[in-house]
Amino acid sequence: MPTLYIVSTPIGNLEDITVRALRVLGEVGLIAAEDTRVTRRLLTRYDIDTPLTSYHEHNKLAKIPGLLVRLEDIDIALVSDAGTPGVNDPGQELVMAAASKGHDVIGIPGASALTTAIAVSGIAMEGFVFLGFLPRKSGERQRLLESMISERRALVAFETPHRLKSALKDAQAVLGDREIAVCRELTKLYEETYRGPISEALVHFENPRGEFTLIISGTTSDDENAPKADPRLLLEELHRQRVSARDAVAQTSEATGLGRRELYRIWVELTKESDYHPPV
Repeated sequence: MPTLYIVSTPIGNLEDITVRALRVLGEVGLIAAEDTRVTRRLLTRYDIDTPLTSYHEHNKLAKIPGLLVRLEDIDIALVSDAGTPGVNDPGQELVMAAASKGHDVIGIPGASALTTAIAVSGIAMEGFVFLGFLPRKSGERQRLLESMISERRALVAFETPHRLKSALKDAQAVLGDREIAVCRELTKLYEETYRGPISEALVHFENPRGEFTLIISGTTSDDENAPKADPRLLLEELHRQRVSARDAVAQTSEATGLGRRELYRIWVELTKESDYHPPV
């Protein structure tokens, strides 16, 4: 039976493509691409004229039946815009569908922002926990980080430029001022890796641009002595979000274990320091 190939493509530098990947992309009958314009640039660079079809987050369920029909007659390669399909990119559903029909699914390994960032981070680790993209909302992000407070393995996450600073603030508030590596624009012209405490990363990336991978050191404390969230930083963030005093104090009490009376006192101090007074 024809085969579905999961092909890794460069995360920035177009030279980071394997010889095997180029051969497969040239030999298959069809390439399913997250963004056909992005993939076309790669194919043009290497004189590959294999037909393309789109397969992305918003059309993947509708496209799978048609791709399975084509897979009865031809080999298909699945690619994302960068890196490996199925790792924070569309692909898992098509893999499951093809495998359930008896097709071989073969991975063609290559560039990966995840492993590249870990390799250059300098963060000591005995393993890592991959969190993917951190939640968009601060409250959800804090709750995820709170669940990782006692994790001894390093934490690895992707982040966008417009959310980087808020993510770093939440990480510092919840996890403490841990060592972090912030990798920006890996393999691209303006590639950069910051290494140091989270507090200094906030200063370093005053106007963040590009794509980011974060590697945060795991805890070195026993679970019962793991760092607790900084109540003032948490309340400041909730204050900026215009959360009510009742909800802010409740959330912070759960995150820190502190009493509500003490937290309400801090909240009152914050409101006095600000022109805005959220509802109680």
